[in-house]
Amino acid sequence: MTKHSAESTDYGNLPAMGNERMSSYRWAICALLFFATTINYVDRAVLGILAPVLQKEIGWDEIDYGYIVAAFTGVYALGMIFAGRFVDKVGTKIGFSVSIVVWSIAAMGHALVKSAFGFGVARASLGLGESGNFPASIKTVAEWFPKKERAFATGLFNSGANIGAVVVPLIVPWIALTWGWQEAFIFTGSLGFIWLVFWVWLYELPERHKKVSRKEVEYIRSDREEISAEQIPWLSLLKYRQTWSFVIGKSLTDPFWWFYLYWLPKFLSDRYGLDLAHVGLPLIVIYTMTSIGSIGGGWLSGALIKSGWEVNKGRKVVMLGCALLIVPIVFASSVSEWWAVFLLGLATAAHQGWSANLFTTVSDMFPKKAVGSVIGIGGMAGSLAGMLFAAVTGYILQITGSYTSLFIMAGSAYVLTLFLFHLLVPKIDVIEIRTK
Repeated sequence: MTKHSAESTDYGNLPAMGNERMSSYRWAICALLFFATTINYVDRAVLGILAPVLQKEIGWDEIDYGYIVAAFTGVYALGMIFAGRFVDKVGTKIGFSVSIVVWSIAAMGHALVKSAFGFGVARASLGLGESGNFPASIKTVAEWFPKKERAFATGLFNSGANIGAVVVPLIVPWIALTWGWQEAFIFTGSLGFIWLVFWVWLYELPERHKKVSRKEVEYIRSDREEISAEQIPWLSLLKYRQTWSFVIGKSLTDPFWWFYLYWLPKFLSDRYGLDLAHVGLPLIVIYTMTSIGSIGGGWLSGALIKSGWEVNKGRKVVMLGCALLIVPIVFASSVSEWWAVFLLGLATAAHQGWSANLFTTVSDMFPKKAVGSVIGIGGMAGSLAGMLFAAVTGYILQITGSYTSLFIMAGSAYVLTLFLFHLLVPKIDVIEIRTK
């Protein structure tokens, strides 16, 4: 392996050390990731909000809706594996740009379809584009942050998913009721092109960025990781238990995030009779709680590590706490409306705290050159599991009309997953990737 490749040691554009103050440009990069993830989830969540309206207008049933959701998650799954590899090969700037252009065009394209099959095609196209968001974002965090800040940075940008889910019930019902559901897809889909302008303008690797001081680069590189200059073969990553720990972590918990995103509006409509004009406030409460969980989960493990805890202990203790907070969701379908909102908000908040730490374990364990690929492998596995779970959910609801069994599965999945993760990786630490 080659230590500190040109990618990490080119200081040509950096000012001399002297008495300079350390810049904080890495947080501006984190803000860009936050807004990209917000837009990603706005485009993703529009369908869930409009589902009751579209179900009546287009004429699909629960099974059809399950297949529409599965079309997105299936292509998203396959896209993740290629997106992660693509981002590792061409870099985050180009990789992210291509991703957001594809998904924004697909999001706007929903306005052109008028059948359940057409929505399946549109969702599949959206999934292909959106599959690049997390591989590019996690790789960017690995490039711009030292380990002690990565979980917090991941939690911050990942909270954009929750802000996006809050924005949707604020603006989409109003747009749909005022102009129509087609305009809702067109408006939200166009947001990605605005973000792209700022990304192209503001992003560069820290060593090459004119606004980043040498002190900040030294801080970012303070972990002194070995960075391979070689391309790491994708198949070689499957030899490591650490890869499989992430794959299992995503496979057993991602399906429930997809479930929350696509079925919470329908659950509130079916169980409590909330229509498009009244479902907004409960969803805003749920996803505001989720934002707190995402940021708090990432911050807490980072704070524990900064205070002297080992990375292994800091990550796993916070993941255990998040897993236990999800357990009470088993009662969500048998309580009053606002108790259900609280339990759902608690579960989604804990899921995002869990997710921030699970994502960060990849950059804790793998060299930066492999991060995008490992994220892609795990993301593919999680999305394939989500695709299967979406189809099963449609059948369960069509046959039973009850969400109880789904909430029981959600409440038990995370503790089991952490147990399996710990069996595979008793200690989180950097591994050496052998390319020959």
